[in-house]
Amino acid sequence: MRRARAAALPIVRPDLVEFYLAHRAAQGMNTDHKVRWGARALLAAVPDLTDFCRLPLERQLAFNHETHRFISWLAVTGRMQPGADYLVARRPRLGIVLARTEPELHLRFMETARTLGFRDTVAMTQFNLLGHFVALFGKQPYELQQHDWDEGRRLLLDAARRIPNRGIKALSTALFNLEATLFHCELTDQLPRRRTPDRSDIRAREWARVPVRMAETMQHYLQQIAGTLRPGTVKNAELTLREFALLVAAEDAAVSCVAELKRRHVERYRQWLLERPAARGGPLHRHTVRDRLSKLRGFLRRLDEWDAADRPPRQLVFDSDFPIADEPLPRFLDDAAAAKLLSAARKGPDPFARLAIEILARTGMRRSEMLGLTIDAVVQIGSAYWLRVPVGKMHTDRYVPLHPQLKTLLDDWLLHRPEGLRSNLLFTDHGRPVNASRIEAAVRKAAERAGLGRVTPHQLRHTLATQAINRGMSLEAIAALLGHKSLSMTRVYARIADRTVADEYFAVSEKVEALYDAPRQLPADAEGTEMAKLRREMHRRMLGNGYCARPVEMDCHFESICESCTFFVTTIEFRPTLERQRDDAAAKGQVAREQIFDGLLSRLDGEAS
Repeated sequence: MRRARAAALPIVRPDLVEFYLAHRAAQGMNTDHKVRWGARALLAAVPDLTDFCRLPLERQLAFNHETHRFISWLAVTGRMQPGADYLVARRPRLGIVLARTEPELHLRFMETARTLGFRDTVAMTQFNLLGHFVALFGKQPYELQQHDWDEGRRLLLDAARRIPNRGIKALSTALFNLEATLFHCELTDQLPRRRTPDRSDIRAREWARVPVRMAETMQHYLQQIAGTLRPGTVKNAELTLREFALLVAAEDAAVSCVAELKRRHVERYRQWLLERPAARGGPLHRHTVRDRLSKLRGFLRRLDEWDAADRPPRQLVFDSDFPIADEPLPRFLDDAAAAKLLSAARKGPDPFARLAIEILARTGMRRSEMLGLTIDAVVQIGSAYWLRVPVGKMHTDRYVPLHPQLKTLLDDWLLHRPEGLRSNLLFTDHGRPVNASRIEAAVRKAAERAGLGRVTPHQLRHTLATQAINRGMSLEAIAALLGHKSLSMTRVYARIADRTVADEYFAVSEKVEALYDAPRQLPADAEGTEMAKLRREMHRRMLGNGYCARPVEMDCHFESICESCTFFVTTIEFRPTLERQRDDAAAKGQVAREQIFDGLLSRLDGEAS
């Protein structure tokens, strides 16, 4: 019956069928009538192989198993391009066919994957995906260019989104793994990287809603700053200008260019920022609002500096528009918590986690700076080892002292690093740059084991700075260690650990504790105002004609000027004595003394009246 059915098929492209059978025979594979019928069935249904992609997907998948084997051979040998939907839905094992046609490449690919730490099953999955790229573009692996890899990745992921239950997450991970092996196998020149979803089409649609002249001015500004500012800064500026322009276009259709913007548009945008919810709920943070307004003001100021034709006649954003920013102190771990964290990291099973936490805690590096370290970062200067921190956030590099224990950990890490990697990054995982989220996870898990709650990698930087300033390290040295450009960035740690404030506080605390614990032995200088007044009254020194009110703390070096001293106090009961002393001075011709006593008596008379 099968032979009769095979004989009923029209014979199309017999040369191609025979070539396919000869290839299978050379590989020691069977070439029976089932194989022949499978090949002839496809050619009978699709005489022109370029029409295969035009068939409905259900029809493409409905062919016999032997026909699908023939399709796989045609795709790998560049005779047919089946399309991304078929490849994702059918999941043909093109790697098996590619391994037979390119045995040397298969051997090198698998050895490279093993060197990177991939299991053979994972490596074979990657090689199978390589066959998918060959099938998509009809090129051999060595002919594929970077734009082919990027486009093929997009096509496969888009097909996985259209076809249900095809595991887009697993496909994305497999493609990411494939990029690492391709790079170290020298089939690509681009390091593998995690990619965020491409929203360029969404941005393009939104810019299309902005008036043409306004959009051109803003896009020109973004092109200019892209040459001097970091990509993240340019991205934030693009987002600010886009959402501001969309708001203006939606609420004031009469505005067609930047020159027609008015102060009311800025005020409306500011109010919109304060009212719109953040991605995680609640209002936008004040710093976010300040950043958006700052980007808008920078745009308008640059237009003035460039004397652009499309610019407002005056500035529209002022300092009073910016919300008052909070200035919270850096969050840090105290000495006990830092010790618990390091102890938990050392007991953990992941060597990378321990090394990451040790580096961040002992050098104060930023997370991005740690991920940028290269294999030659450890250098010896004199008898000490230093760690060269690459150019980072402040656009500068620096050297930091390397703790001996940290030097040992880095040496051990380099010892177990795979040889022959094309990347010179110190921290790689299966040949790929370590992701920042892995450092986050390492610190978070160590903190959980230590019972510390939530701890972030940047807190370790603040912790080191606080520990250093608490132990007497100068602000200049801390600034050099952390890579600060100005001391104003470092002085914030002085606000955390002000030794003068602490010393004075504890000095007063001792006196207060004495007040509570031993009131009978209260120090004299710890008394209140009423107690001091009472003590002064009790310590008045009695004179022959009055009292001396000088405080006991003030010594008197005179013995004969009491009556003329400002601290001399007398009362009415001493009037007879004062009169006798005045008469004695008059009898002796002592005019000055006589005048002093006359003054005292007159004062007593005035007080009595």
